[in-house]
Amino acid sequence: MDTDRLPGCYRHPDRDTGISCTRCERPICPECMISASVGFQCPECVRGGSGTGHSAAANAPRTVAGGLVTGDPQLVTKILIGINAAVFLAVLAMPGLAVSLELLGRYVEYYGAPLEGIATGQYHRLLTSVFLHVEWWHIFGNMLALWVIGGPLEAALGRVRYLALYLLSGLGGSALVYLLTAPNTPTLGASGAVCGLLGATVVLARRLRYEMRPVLVTLGLMLLITFVPFGGLSVSWQAHIGGLVTGALVALGLLVPAAGRRRVFVQTAACAVVFLLAVAVVVVRTAELT
Repeated sequence: MDTDRLPGCYRHPDRDTGISCTRCERPICPECMISASVGFQCPECVRGGSGTGHSAAANAPRTVAGGLVTGDPQLVTKILIGINAAVFLAVLAMPGLAVSLELLGRYVEYYGAPLEGIATGQYHRLLTSVFLHVEWWHIFGNMLALWVIGGPLEAALGRVRYLALYLLSGLGGSALVYLLTAPNTPTLGASGAVCGLLGATVVLARRLRYEMRPVLVTLGLMLLITFVPFGGLSVSWQAHIGGLVTGALVALGLLVPAAGRRRVFVQTAACAVVFLLAVAVVVVRTAELT
């Protein structure tokens, strides 16, 4: 018998957790955690202690990051997968669409005309490229990783915070690619954003005192794939590392110990700072190219 194993959530026994409800002391996982004035409570204790009107709204079930607990805790992840799939099918139907959505490479060139790209004001590429895939194995691998990593993370953070994390991670990965990659290098895919979710998962696991070994093993595998080529695959280490660091920074801001309006302010400020850092990187690189 493994005496070092953490107890399982009372609602999800297969999920180990080091957090307990402050009222009934039953172990609870991120999906079941509801932020309280002191610590976290389980859904049953919150329902049993909530009143009506403003009091009921204030005591509404919330995630560990302060987001509202919803009926479908993985809705945003499903929508993101749907958007990626829709863009993939659109590119299959209109191959030229990829040229206007990708981050770098294969710019539309005309004799005597300037190259089209971020440096000429097409900043949409920084995010549209995050939803772009042109190979079936590429989108399959990224969407599988998004479902496995993103689903539990969305349940732990809440929809709005999770979406902000995903988009900022994608933007951070694109910004580092733009800064460090040659302008004629084709770059696209959701791996930067997914790596950001992994970085946030590391921060969340540490914050909740979870068993770190599975998370660190996953992180190690990601770094191995990033820096050791397999079968001739071309991986953008800039996108992976940029997304990973960005996701970890955003998660640190989202999970800072605070309550009420102060927590919302800290979370908003953290996201704003990360966004401005990405913008600064883009501005610096654009100045170099122009």
